[in-house]
Amino acid sequence: MKSEQSVLEAHHLSKTFSTRSFLGRTTSENRAVDDVSLSLNAGQTYALVGESGSGKSTTGRMLQGLITPTSGHVTVRAADGSTAVQTTARANRDVQMIFQDPYSSLNPRRRIRGILEEALRIVGEKDPSVLRTKVDEALNAVGFSDEHAERYPHEFSGGQRQRIGIARALVVNPKIIICDEPVSALDVSIQAQILNLLRKLQADLGLSYLFITHDMSVVRYLSHRVGVMYHGRIVEEADTPNLFAAPQHEYTKRLLSSVPIHHPSLRTSAKA
Repeated sequence: MKSEQSVLEAHHLSKTFSTRSFLGRTTSENRAVDDVSLSLNAGQTYALVGESGSGKSTTGRMLQGLITPTSGHVTVRAADGSTAVQTTARANRDVQMIFQDPYSSLNPRRRIRGILEEALRIVGEKDPSVLRTKVDEALNAVGFSDEHAERYPHEFSGGQRQRIGIARALVVNPKIIICDEPVSALDVSIQAQILNLLRKLQADLGLSYLFITHDMSVVRYLSHRVGVMYHGRIVEEADTPNLFAAPQHEYTKRLLSSVPIHHPSLRTSAKA
């Protein structure tokens, strides 16, 4: 599934979670992800779609380095064409993540500036003037002024907090952002604002998104290519217009027939 334009590749990823007894013996095993391979192209959005429990969020966390695969590996392609195996989230500034819940993903005890500066320190930035400049630039990119940096998370609405989450991902200047259901906890009108912001940032900065969702309206609006997950496996993969026009797998057909695809706040045409 490798592409000359790919920036992120998953190679036969699997993840098994074990349940252990009080004495440390394995009592059961659950294979959450089973032999998943995919390729994300530069400047595009790959939507990973499926119902709750399908394995899409576990896949996203392996792609970002938050979870170690039981087998398989992830490679990230640098600007010079070289590749590196993804190891941990802390070590790779090229791949960042936006989380589902804007309320719990920000440290309530820290001001926004401190939260964003910590993201920079993790990837090795120490110069105070650089920290300040990069934080201000990231906040401006999501529609905030510099003075918002001195506030605490509780002073913002859910939609505003998710913009801060996006700024935290942007502040280290990544190539790839993994978006794990980033609008599912927001009101419909706010969802549209966040999705429009993500599209603008992609156009302005050349970002690549791995977008995890169960909402087919969002898939149709935002993505270039779609992978459909069912019981831990990708059962169908296609360019977005082709998937909506002629789904092949029965599970994909059920998703399209059971979930409204005409979101009231979104255009319905697939992204060019």
